[in-house]
Amino acid sequence: MIGIALVCVLFLASANCFASGGHGHKGPKKTGILLVAFGSSEASAQVSFENIDKKTKAAYPGIPVRWAYTSHIIREKLAKQGQHLDSPVVALAKMMDEKFTHVAVQTLHTIGGSEYHDLRRTVGAFKIMGGFEKVILGYPLMATQEDMEKTVAAAISSIPKDRKMDDAVVLMGHGTHHPSNAFYAALMFQLQLKDPNIFVGTVEGYPEIDSIKAMLIEKKIKKAYLIPFMSVAGDHAKNDMASDEEDSWKTILTKAGIQCIPVLKGTAEFDAYVDIWVEHIGGPLGHFE
Repeated sequence: MIGIALVCVLFLASANCFASGGHGHKGPKKTGILLVAFGSSEASAQVSFENIDKKTKAAYPGIPVRWAYTSHIIREKLAKQGQHLDSPVVALAKMMDEKFTHVAVQTLHTIGGSEYHDLRRTVGAFKIMGGFEKVILGYPLMATQEDMEKTVAAAISSIPKDRKMDDAVVLMGHGTHHPSNAFYAALMFQLQLKDPNIFVGTVEGYPEIDSIKAMLIEKKIKKAYLIPFMSVAGDHAKNDMASDEEDSWKTILTKAGIQCIPVLKGTAEFDAYVDIWVEHIGGPLGHFE
């Protein structure tokens, strides 16, 4: 969210910008990519982020790649462990100081929810200030119908090979109170056109696990694969989905007579999902040519 910290950073960066010429920048073109994730303090999450980083650098060779985490809680946890990640505001200010002229900011969020729109405002503030010649934000994983179709294909391709067609696949999304939460139900509709035993629920939105449980019972499902529909298999996947805690999805469905097989792999561990985000970076970069 844009607050006092952003105003201060923008003021300082703006002063530097005007001192060095601002809009009248005469130096060479310098293009960069800023990858922005919610972040995770789980060591296992690094597998996902490393995969995105590797594929981004392979797709756009020669373009420097920077990272930022939107979650200040995650950044604080990592700082205590000796790892320092920037917020999007600080990362962009640093890129401005490094004299980048064109920056493609790529969100690694799944939907265009509150976090994504906060990032839009941050990028918009840097546009208004004019410190870069161009700074453009790419789409989240699901933004268009074409994205949805690719996400459907990615979800189906990432299902464990030993799953039988009468077994359910339950994807756990994060969920949000933002209107974009509707993407989860829309995704389930389009997935079920391909495979009627794939379901999409959320931790903090709709559909809720009780709704998914009712659907599974109605279809007399006896076995379900529980898979995170989040970029990393972090705290939600390990605790809310796969743990033996009383309110975990595994426990709730097991008590309903459904055998559960958790799959602790985030979407960013699968190339089919990562390719969608990486392709979205091409949108902003195309405007720089």
